[in-house]
Amino acid sequence: AISGSAGLSSTLAAVEKGRKILLANKEVLVMAGGFFKEQAFRYKAEVIPVDSEHSAIFQCLQASSAKEVEKLILTASGGPFLRTSLNELTNVSPEMALDHPKWSMGRKISIDSATMMNKGLEIIEARWLFDMTPEKIDVVVHPQSIVHSMVQFVDASIIAQMSIPDMKIPIMYALTYPERNYSSFERVDFSKTNVLEFEPPDTRRFPALEFAKKALSEPESMAIVLNAANEIAVAAFLSGKIGFLQIMEVVEHVMGLHKPFEIHGLDDVHEHDIWARKVTESWISS
Repeated sequence: AISGSAGLSSTLAAVEKGRKILLANKEVLVMAGGFFKEQAFRYKAEVIPVDSEHSAIFQCLQASSAKEVEKLILTASGGPFLRTSLNELTNVSPEMALDHPKWSMGRKISIDSATMMNKGLEIIEARWLFDMTPEKIDVVVHPQSIVHSMVQFVDASIIAQMSIPDMKIPIMYALTYPERNYSSFERVDFSKTNVLEFEPPDTRRFPALEFAKKALSEPESMAIVLNAANEIAVAAFLSGKIGFLQIMEVVEHVMGLHKPFEIHGLDDVHEHDIWARKVTESWISS
């Protein structure tokens, strides 16, 4: 559950011990997805996702085999700026961006939710967790955050996982899997929650989703650069060095400077991560 790239080495160390990993750090798979999966297979480490969206997909997949899956559908709350215009986004403060309407999260993840980079990283995470090609992963905005994600099957059926937005539920599922234990957590009351809305994301205002898909279309080092540039840019925004919209401008600029390579080990991951951080910090300071 260590946030960001800092969780990579310790998670891989647990994999090499053949442990069951309850993965709450998406950056591990964003930075080293292919290598991580190879190591998990090699050391017979079981990986159970804790992220609410990936836990939902993991639960839905219990109903069928992988070959019967047509599409994964990740849901996004839309964050605090779902209805905010581009012009208004230029004046967003860190305090405004940290005020998420549904989830209580750490500072970095809250900003990622506001830019929808969180969902971009989740697309990459889903690609590796579930061995799914990028074109089979969709995102829909669902402001109520009751449907945590869905799986569409080849017969046109869709299975969704629903619960109130509370991270205790997917954490408990991961801890007790493959069983379900009783909990006293709040239940969804459909007599009160009688509207569930869905809409496509606005990639013009939230280009992070397109950046994530671009990273998946390139050799693996591009996703490392995406993640590192975003971490540095978010920190710069929180410290008042750049504006909200500049977070994505920084990420796009650094991705444009990178010549992507395939990743063959942890040293490659660290090399590209360090390069991206230095370039990002230099560009922001200039």
